[in-house]
Amino acid sequence: MEQFLIHLAAEKKVAASTQNQARSVLIFLYLEVLDLPLNSTFQSVQARRPKHLPTVLSKIEVERILRQMSQETLLMAQLLYINGLRLMECLRLLVKDVGSEQRQIKVRDPKGIHDRTTMLTVTLKLSLQA
Repeated sequence: MEQFLIHLAAEKKVAASTQNQARSVLIFLYLEVLDLPLNSTFQSVQARRPKHLPTVLSKIEVERILRQMSQETLLMAQLLYINGLRLMECLRLLVKDVGSEQRQIKVRDPKGIHDRTTMLTVTLKLSLQA
Protein backbone atom coordinates (compact mmCIF):
# COMPACT_ATOMS: atom_id res chain seq x y z
CA MET A 1 0.00 0.00 0.00
CA GLU A 2 2.84 2.36 0.81
CA GLN A 3 4.31 1.63 -2.63
CA PHE A 4 0.97 2.53 -4.23
CA LEU A 5 0.91 5.90 -2.44
CA ILE A 6 4.51 6.54 -3.44
CA HIS A 7 3.55 5.65 -7.02
CA LEU A 8 0.71 8.20 -6.90
CA ALA A 9 3.04 10.91 -5.63
CA ALA A 10 6.18 10.22 -7.66
CA GLU A 11 4.94 8.88 -10.99
CA LYS A 12 1.35 10.08 -11.30
CA LYS A 13 2.16 13.39 -9.61
CA VAL A 14 -1.30 13.71 -8.04
CA ALA A 15 -2.10 16.49 -5.58
CA ALA A 16 -1.56 16.07 -1.84
CA SER A 17 -5.31 16.02 -1.23
CA THR A 18 -5.71 13.15 -3.72
CA GLN A 19 -2.91 11.22 -2.03
CA ASN A 20 -4.52 11.72 1.37
CA GLN A 21 -7.91 10.66 0.05
CA ALA A 22 -6.40 7.46 -1.41
CA ARG A 23 -4.68 6.82 1.93
CA SER A 24 -7.96 7.26 3.82
CA VAL A 25 -9.75 4.90 1.45
CA LEU A 26 -7.09 2.22 1.94
CA ILE A 27 -7.23 2.58 5.73
CA PHE A 28 -11.03 2.28 5.64
CA LEU A 29 -10.84 -0.73 3.32
CA TYR A 30 -8.40 -2.61 5.53
CA LEU A 31 -9.87 -1.74 8.92
CA GLU A 32 -13.61 -1.63 8.23
CA VAL A 33 -14.25 -3.81 5.19
CA LEU A 34 -11.54 -6.48 5.25
CA ASP A 35 -11.08 -6.32 9.06
CA LEU A 36 -7.31 -6.64 8.70
CA PRO A 37 -4.63 -4.97 10.85
CA LEU A 38 -2.51 -2.21 9.32
CA ASN A 39 1.18 -1.50 9.59
CA SER A 40 1.62 1.45 11.97
CA THR A 41 4.08 3.17 9.59
CA PHE A 42 1.44 3.17 6.86
CA GLN A 43 -1.00 5.07 9.05
CA SER A 44 1.59 7.77 9.75
CA VAL A 45 2.42 8.41 6.07
CA GLN A 46 0.51 11.51 4.97
CA ALA A 47 1.12 13.92 2.11
CA ARG A 48 1.69 17.58 2.96
CA ARG A 49 0.38 20.41 0.86
CA PRO A 50 3.10 22.72 -0.41
CA LYS A 51 3.03 26.22 1.05
CA HIS A 52 2.78 29.02 -1.47
CA LEU A 53 3.61 32.58 -0.60
CA PRO A 54 1.16 35.10 -2.04
CA THR A 55 2.31 37.59 -4.65
CA VAL A 56 2.14 41.08 -3.17
CA LEU A 57 2.26 44.29 -5.17
CA SER A 58 4.45 47.14 -4.03
CA LYS A 59 2.91 50.49 -3.07
CA ILE A 60 4.16 52.03 -6.34
CA GLU A 61 2.60 49.21 -8.40
CA VAL A 62 -0.74 49.65 -6.64
CA GLU A 63 -0.66 53.42 -7.24
CA ARG A 64 0.02 52.83 -10.96
CA ILE A 65 -2.92 50.44 -11.21
CA LEU A 66 -5.27 52.79 -9.37
CA ARG A 67 -4.27 55.72 -11.62
CA GLN A 68 -5.35 53.71 -14.67
CA MET A 69 -8.86 53.01 -13.32
CA SER A 70 -12.02 54.87 -14.21
CA GLN A 71 -14.02 56.64 -11.51
CA GLU A 72 -16.66 53.87 -11.56
CA THR A 73 -14.21 51.18 -10.47
CA LEU A 74 -11.68 53.31 -8.59
CA LEU A 75 -13.74 53.69 -5.41
CA MET A 76 -14.34 49.93 -5.18
CA ALA A 77 -10.67 49.19 -5.78
CA GLN A 78 -9.70 51.67 -3.07
CA LEU A 79 -12.13 50.02 -0.63
CA LEU A 80 -10.62 46.63 -1.43
CA TYR A 81 -7.03 47.79 -1.06
CA ILE A 82 -7.19 50.32 1.77
CA ASN A 83 -9.81 48.65 3.95
CA GLY A 84 -8.88 45.05 3.19
CA LEU A 85 -12.32 44.09 1.94
CA ARG A 86 -12.88 41.02 -0.17
CA LEU A 87 -14.64 41.53 -3.50
CA MET A 88 -17.99 40.07 -2.41
CA GLU A 89 -17.85 42.03 0.85
CA CYS A 90 -17.45 45.23 -1.14
CA LEU A 91 -20.23 44.32 -3.57
CA ARG A 92 -22.63 43.64 -0.67
CA LEU A 93 -22.00 46.97 1.10
CA LEU A 94 -25.08 49.02 1.83
CA VAL A 95 -25.33 52.74 2.58
CA LYS A 96 -26.27 51.92 6.19
CA ASP A 97 -23.04 49.88 6.56
CA VAL A 98 -20.89 52.99 6.19
CA GLY A 99 -20.84 55.00 9.42
CA SER A 100 -19.32 58.34 8.41
CA GLU A 101 -19.47 59.81 11.94
CA GLN A 102 -17.59 56.87 13.46
CA ARG A 103 -15.49 56.44 10.29
CA GLN A 104 -16.23 52.71 10.22
CA ILE A 105 -17.48 50.23 7.65
CA LYS A 106 -19.56 47.33 8.89
CA VAL A 107 -18.86 44.19 6.87
CA ARG A 108 -21.86 41.90 7.07
CA ASP A 109 -21.69 38.14 6.57
CA PRO A 110 -18.01 37.95 5.61
CA LYS A 111 -16.10 34.75 4.91
CA GLY A 112 -15.86 33.82 8.60
CA ILE A 113 -19.63 34.36 9.07
CA HIS A 114 -19.16 36.84 11.97
CA ASP A 115 -19.77 40.51 11.13
CA ARG A 116 -16.76 42.79 11.52
CA THR A 117 -15.92 46.46 11.25
CA THR A 118 -13.05 48.17 9.52
CA MET A 119 -11.84 51.76 9.62
CA LEU A 120 -12.89 54.25 6.95
CA THR A 121 -10.16 56.68 5.88
CA VAL A 122 -10.93 60.38 5.49
CA THR A 123 -10.16 60.22 1.75
CA LEU A 124 -12.60 57.38 1.18
CA LYS A 125 -15.20 59.02 3.43
CA LEU A 126 -15.20 62.09 1.19
CA SER A 127 -15.33 59.97 -1.97
CA LEU A 128 -18.25 57.91 -0.64
CA GLN A 129 -20.13 61.06 0.37
CA ALA A 130 -19.67 62.48 -3.12
